[in-house]
Amino acid sequence: MRLRTPLALFGAALLVVVGPPLLSTGSGSGTGTQIPGLRFMVPNTPGGGYDITARTAAKNAEDAGLTHGIEVFNLPGAGGTVGVTRLAAEHGNGKLAMSMGLGVVGAVHTNKSPTSLADTTPIARLTEEQDIVVVAEDSPYETIDQLLTAWKKDPGKIPVGGGSSPGGPDHLAPMLMAKAAGIAPEQVNYIPFDGGGELLASILGNKVGFGVSGVGEYLDQIEAGELRLLAVTGPKRVPGLDAPTLREAGLDTDFTNWRGIVAPPGLSDTERDKLIGLVSELHDSKQWRDSMKKNGWDDAFLAGDDFGDFLDAQDRRVATVLKELGL
Repeated sequence: MRLRTPLALFGAALLVVVGPPLLSTGSGSGTGTQIPGLRFMVPNTPGGGYDITARTAAKNAEDAGLTHGIEVFNLPGAGGTVGVTRLAAEHGNGKLAMSMGLGVVGAVHTNKSPTSLADTTPIARLTEEQDIVVVAEDSPYETIDQLLTAWKKDPGKIPVGGGSSPGGPDHLAPMLMAKAAGIAPEQVNYIPFDGGGELLASILGNKVGFGVSGVGEYLDQIEAGELRLLAVTGPKRVPGLDAPTLREAGLDTDFTNWRGIVAPPGLSDTERDKLIGLVSELHDSKQWRDSMKKNGWDDAFLAGDDFGDFLDAQDRRVATVLKELGL
């Protein structure tokens, strides 16, 4: 995450086998880093950023011949901390990994979770992406300027929807927007949803005044004209999208999100290295590069101990920002 501002339920799992098993480890361009029986947990509902990342990674790994029969399942709850707790309980299980990102870091703090990412094994950071500010196609707000004018006039009457718990990216981005616009954080009417899939229905139904989510989550709806894109939150415009940055809209802030993979604690060096090796080969594959481009993801690969150091720094950063925002 980059913050260029002065601030610096276990539910039923949805189990999906991603694609048919490959018949041969040599059917793709990879070296065949096989982890038979690998399961990939998504700690929120289908349709969100973690879900899209996990299913894309699983399909790409299979298409590249790196492994086969990966199972992707959803275990939503408490902003991702239900998933973290489940992962930590799978001590020594080298055939389980979890898609995660900044939202989980924040949810650990705001939900006061007794289990944190320090109780997991860091595998790799994969991507970085901007958030987007979107409204339904029949919204009265046709530009970011119109939205900001109405929001500043009466913040509480314009609910903001995000696909993450307080402390996550879809919460931090509009809170930083509000601060830059002169709106006190306590005036922001933020409504959290457990992932982008749940958020989308509320935006389309005009249950929220506007929504904030990852750029890769709603590209189809934007292209179909169901959503109107008002702005992107990063430092530069996104190629192929006709939307200004927040700075171009007069807000002295920008924000980017990231996503990665962690595994249970207590892995042997061999199990840890196999997972890191698989993800490293995925990162180098044409299939993954094509998917990053299609989804508007920036490459932010960081593996093993380096990713662990990054997670520690992010944890401290989120704690500081939440404190400075009075949250």
